[in-house]
Amino acid sequence: MITLSLSVGAIVYLLCGMGLIASLWVYYDYRDRRLFEDERRRVIFHCIRCDKLYAGRAGAEELNCPRCGLRNGRLRF
Repeated sequence: MITLSLSVGAIVYLLCGMGLIASLWVYYDYRDRRLFEDERRRVIFHCIRCDKLYAGRAGAEELNCPRCGLRNGRLRF
């Protein structure tokens, strides 16, 4: 009788551990995918005055240079 409840307890413990690992896996996979997509959608700018490359949010057509403040258009490839 004791061995039956011990084996059931071990199975429940293992299933809870596997569920925890699976939920962490899904969470970190979603987080990494979201961070990668945010980084991929950035727009690159080039300052013609101070020759600095900098990045801005997706959809921005013009952005001020962080070094000298000149308003520049985005690079198009």
